[in-house]
Amino acid sequence: MTRLHPALRLASLLLPLAAGAAHAAMSAEEIARLGKDLTPLGAERAGNAAGTIPAWTGGLTKPPAGFDIAQGHANPYADEKPLYTITAQNWEQHKDKLSDGHIAMLKRYPETYRLNVYPTHRSAALPQAEYDRIREQAGRIAVTASGTGLENWDRSATPFPIPKNGLEAIWNHQVRSRAGGIERRHLIGAVNPNGSFNAYGVDESWIFAQNMDRQEDNRFWYFMARMYSPADVTGEVVMVHEPLDFARDGRLAWVYNAGLRRVRRAPQIIYDSPGSFSEGTRTEDDYDMFNGPTDRYEWKLVGKREMLIPYNSYAIHSKKLKAKDVVKPHHLDPALTRYELHRVWVVEATLKDGARHIYGKRVFYLDEDSWTIAVKEQYDGRGQLWRVGEAQLMQYYDLPLPYYAFENMYDLQDGRYYVAGLSNEEGPWRFGAKARRADFDPDALRRSGTK
Repeated sequence: MTRLHPALRLASLLLPLAAGAAHAAMSAEEIARLGKDLTPLGAERAGNAAGTIPAWTGGLTKPPAGFDIAQGHANPYADEKPLYTITAQNWEQHKDKLSDGHIAMLKRYPETYRLNVYPTHRSAALPQAEYDRIREQAGRIAVTASGTGLENWDRSATPFPIPKNGLEAIWNHQVRSRAGGIERRHLIGAVNPNGSFNAYGVDESWIFAQNMDRQEDNRFWYFMARMYSPADVTGEVVMVHEPLDFARDGRLAWVYNAGLRRVRRAPQIIYDSPGSFSEGTRTEDDYDMFNGPTDRYEWKLVGKREMLIPYNSYAIHSKKLKAKDVVKPHHLDPALTRYELHRVWVVEATLKDGARHIYGKRVFYLDEDSWTIAVKEQYDGRGQLWRVGEAQLMQYYDLPLPYYAFENMYDLQDGRYYVAGLSNEEGPWRFGAKARRADFDPDALRRSGTK
């Protein structure tokens, strides 16, 4: 059962519980709160009464002296020590700040899993232009009647700073800022219970419509992942064109088989199909913590709570580490992970009657300062907790942009786990990337494909 912090329980009772609740646009009074008692993204500017969550004072927007992107993002909090450590022996003392997923992990791996808890830093921040756009569009944007798209949306990083229902909250995650485009080289794959990592190397371009040279109606983003390792998959490509409203158009996807030199449509790259190159450890809509159509679930905005989530994960993202230093048997190396106390929005997604998905219920915990899903819990059709996902959040202070170092998801049933975005040994990611629409055509895929 999802628990709310007592101080936040009353507020949750005032929220519409069903995703189907009528859209109520933000009032002028609510909009006026942005940048005042609320942050520009709608988070509570003030800290908590206990003083364990500080006030938001603008976030981390400047790199440290001597910053060199080729050396990665230096940890601005490297001198800090854990305030305390949560283990299988003492978790009950901290259970009001833990997700059910983290409690399950402590029980599953009592000898090795732990959470090191550090001082909280509300480092999330975006450029002022993003704040201006959010404020200008606040109150105009609406979820479509079908729930599968947005109306009147024009690149606002937070269309619903004060969400009225679960759909609005999950759309805040889906359209959050990613600087218009990301190009990155990283590792993706499954980690076996013995710690062996079945790693696939990916060169990835994820370009949002505004960063394309040519605009298309009802297009949200374009995605291409080209494999560079191991040898048996080198040259294979996955390409996706994503709509903004799934009721108008479906997702278009293709794969290029380097061995056959053939491009084919891939309608299976959606919903709960096994995720590409994941060996069955994730679904397609698990990528980026959640992506794609929302139509198979009822979305419920439960409310807010204070919870320990991965945050300011600079240590585990260090270029001084190798992948083998990060991935260990059963879970990430707990000496490298960092947890902080933050306020999160809690959203429950329950499978609709007659709909099909391997997850019967999903619980998402969205960081209030960035609208990124920080932690998620996935339940099977029997109602048993199955998988626990995390985004290792950090602030890219040189942009500025709140994003994550990588994402990971633990399978409580078979003992494996999944990682994506692991790039300790790879070059820096390029945010703000732009592209030509012609380079995302199937014909271009055929011409560029090599083995």
